[in-house]
Amino acid sequence: MIAVIGLVVGVVAGLLLQPTVPLELQPYLPIAVVAALDALFGGLRAMLDGIFDDRVFLTSFLSNVVVAALIVFLGDQLGVGTQLSTAVVVVLGIRIFSNAASIRRHLFKA
Repeated sequence: MIAVIGLVVGVVAGLLLQPTVPLELQPYLPIAVVAALDALFGGLRAMLDGIFDDRVFLTSFLSNVVVAALIVFLGDQLGVGTQLSTAVVVVLGIRIFSNAASIRRHLFKA
């Protein structure tokens, strides 16, 4: 219940305050969001499988975001930022769909 309240408060605060992302950080935001979604779907899958551990989830969440941002940063420094960004999105997208399929099988007992 606390998580739902936090989500509602965060959405309302975002709509009221309308925060802006600095121009330098804009290339990293979509990658961070996809990495965070990967961790969230992985956490939901682990919860449904009965093996959820909050420390593992937090570590996964933070490390996914940091590693994805570092890969994109490295790509920007090498001049191939868009290619590495695409690679990160593809890899994390595959993981998200894999977790979503597992969640669906668990929920529908398929």
